[in-house]
Amino acid sequence: MVMQRHLYVTARRWARTALCLSLLATSTISLGGPFTNPVLPSGPDPWVTRVGKTYYLMVTRGDKLTIRKTNDITRVAAAPEVTVWTPPVTGPNARSIWAPELHRIGSKWFIYYTAADSGHDDNLHRSIFVLENAGSDPSQGRWIDRGRVNTRHSAIDATIFSYRNKAYFVYSLQLGSESWLAMARLRTPWRLEGPEVVIARPTKSWEREIYPINEAPEFILGPKGDLFLTYSASACTSDEYAIGLLSAPAGSNPMDPRVWTKSPSPAVSKAPEVAVFGPGHNGFFTSPDGKQHWMVFHANPGPSMGCTSNRGTWIEPFTFSANGRPVFSRPSGKQEKLDAPSGQSTGQTRR
Repeated sequence: MVMQRHLYVTARRWARTALCLSLLATSTISLGGPFTNPVLPSGPDPWVTRVGKTYYLMVTRGDKLTIRKTNDITRVAAAPEVTVWTPPVTGPNARSIWAPELHRIGSKWFIYYTAADSGHDDNLHRSIFVLENAGSDPSQGRWIDRGRVNTRHSAIDATIFSYRNKAYFVYSLQLGSESWLAMARLRTPWRLEGPEVVIARPTKSWEREIYPINEAPEFILGPKGDLFLTYSASACTSDEYAIGLLSAPAGSNPMDPRVWTKSPSPAVSKAPEVAVFGPGHNGFFTSPDGKQHWMVFHANPGPSMGCTSNRGTWIEPFTFSANGRPVFSRPSGKQEKLDAPSGQSTGQTRR
């Protein structure tokens, strides 16, 4: 009996040890960092979606769509980059695959991306296209091509959002030499209904560096119900490329251009003192415990680096002021340590 009890206790200790080692090998709860930016050295037009404790990152790759899946967004560079879709050889969505966004709508996943026609790879022949996946994990399963979104103009950098049980589609349209922000209602995830309205034009000097551009809109709802849209301004080839902010009062009709007010200066701009240039094309996500707001964006780690794959992926926390407006900090340099998102796990998600 003594021997049996000894074996039983020993077996339980080994089982506990094995369990602890297994947990350490997969994931542990983050104690808050630290990490440094960029979290991905080459990651233009980044987009982060979080489901539970799992993050999904997409960036522009030009000739394909890829997803990185991780439990630790600060170590996303160590996550496998899985190709989930490649374009056809010819056709309207065969070239310049840009600015993907991954959204969960109901029980399905959708990717919105920019592409150009194989015969006309220029700004007047770009459109937004949609892919659909019914699986639970967007890095796996089958993606179905739902075709082109029926915008009235050439289009890039689309995003979607829901407000008061209505779905909206916002994108950057090309008119002559300028890019404006336009909005429409969504009837389905890939079909617009009703009119399209222009809500912003590049009217300020900091929005017209090299080219007059408003692009890459992103929506966030403030804690007091106010509506906010960030966007990127000027040409991405410029070090002055920056993130602007539009705001509308709580309860506004987003389709009414008159409700949107543009901030007079950039919300996020270059920080040459820490070697951050041309920050832009941002997205938003929250920490796994829901206590922190984070922004993801790209930037160059040096001057005059242009609009290339040298743009890295940055993540930065932000807050809201007492009156409910977002407060963004100066971008952090590669020598400045930040705490990781609260409540996240460290270590990569198992495939």
